[in-house]
Amino acid sequence: MAQSIAIVGASPDRKKYGNKAVRAFLEGGWTVYPVNAKAETIEGLPCYKSLADVPDPVDRISLYVPPEVGITLLPEIARKPHKEFFLNPGSESPELLARARELGLEPIQACSVVNIGLRPEMFPDE
Repeated sequence: MAQSIAIVGASPDRKKYGNKAVRAFLEGGWTVYPVNAKAETIEGLPCYKSLADVPDPVDRISLYVPPEVGITLLPEIARKPHKEFFLNPGSESPELLARARELGLEPIQACSVVNIGLRPEMFPDE
């Protein structure tokens, strides 16, 4: 069975990393759950309004939102059954990291796309 990922902050804008991640994980054979409260679909996939709406469990949660948004999502992330939690570049802050650890999360600070052997620049902006 394919690994699954919830991409929090997935975007319909192909220039944004939250979109490039959706395309990268699809190409990598993952089951992708885009999470964006304002979008209906992203790259042809149904979009989930919140992480709580994504089917349980997921192998990975990958965060593509600013730290001031991400810190508000940490309790929901802590409740969601998952194996890995990635903080992509730009989504982390000292406060977010401290709060994540208080909630028992073990965030991985790295680009989740690079982690699967791909690079965001492989996915064109158009």
